[in-house]
Amino acid sequence: MAVSPTLDQLRRYAVSRTLFTPTTLMAAIRRLGFVQADPIRAPARAQDLTLRHRVKDYRADDLERRYARLPVEEDCLVNYGFLPREHVALMHPRVPKRAWDAPTRRRAEQVLAFVQAQGAVHPREVDQVFAHGRVTNYWGGTSNASTQLLDGMHYRGLLRVQRRDSGTRIYAPALHAPLDADDLTAQQRAEALLALVVRKYAPLPAASLTYLVRLLGYGAPQLAAPLQQSLRDARAQLASCTVDGTVWFWPADENPRSRRHAVDEAVRLLAPFDPVVWDRRRFEQLWGWVYRFEAYTPAPKRRFGYYALPLLWHDQVIGWANVAVAGGQLLPQFGYIGGAAPRGAAFSNALDDELQRMSRFLLD
Repeated sequence: MAVSPTLDQLRRYAVSRTLFTPTTLMAAIRRLGFVQADPIRAPARAQDLTLRHRVKDYRADDLERRYARLPVEEDCLVNYGFLPREHVALMHPRVPKRAWDAPTRRRAEQVLAFVQAQGAVHPREVDQVFAHGRVTNYWGGTSNASTQLLDGMHYRGLLRVQRRDSGTRIYAPALHAPLDADDLTAQQRAEALLALVVRKYAPLPAASLTYLVRLLGYGAPQLAAPLQQSLRDARAQLASCTVDGTVWFWPADENPRSRRHAVDEAVRLLAPFDPVVWDRRRFEQLWGWVYRFEAYTPAPKRRFGYYALPLLWHDQVIGWANVAVAGGQLLPQFGYIGGAAPRGAAFSNALDDELQRMSRFLLD
């Protein structure tokens, strides 16, 4: 009988399998499978903070600068982000849970014809031509109706993001899906998507695996039934163990007990959505404390800060930092779950190295 991994081994495995040796930008995106995006810069966007640990000599905004030349798409998976084009093809044609009414379909057809004629458009151009006005948005405020329509067309696979202009999406007609993706059945697509998220976020507590399958309904709502079948199959086919009453899952061809999962001596400041810390349920089980993303929490109620970056040392998340830049200088503020920073030169030197890396990433 195979020996089950301990919680310490699962922790090291969770850290080492995703913090791989830095490589090229495209190789890192393919290995991650999906890079979650967030527009907040504090001190950089989440996608850049994630990629800087995994791409050699990465600098803030490199992904945006190089996006148009890469086989990568902005799209939805379990949330919004960047995916290799072959993964996007698994989710299209996407069939939203809520269908458009007839007037919206007509507006979309008119806008699609305009975009096809122009080749690429800024939302402002669409608004100038069609004057769609304003609509109530998800949060109860108002939004530009043309922007909302373009977002809906992008979600439905009619348009793609060609590039960004000062952060604004520039839309172009969608690319056709690769033929090999067209040949897959709905069940094969669901299995491939589930394998993608398991590869990205393993090891996963059982409840997190179920949660991720539910979130895949955002990227592929039309695959709801096949995804449930894939989940049932995965529970039988993935490697698993039970530790302290929690069932954990990971890819069957990986071994959490392997010595290859040793962790290094580095300190790393992680994005709030980095694969190491994204799953808050797993975070609490692996590190024994509750980390929260508080950018949308009223300031008086914040414990960690507006955009607290989890602070990883070896295989332990021991605190957090809020990092600002002023006058060309990095201004970090730290908090530690134990109340104080670890003593000794090893941590101090490793933290200095990380701040130097962060400075180059932001300021070079």
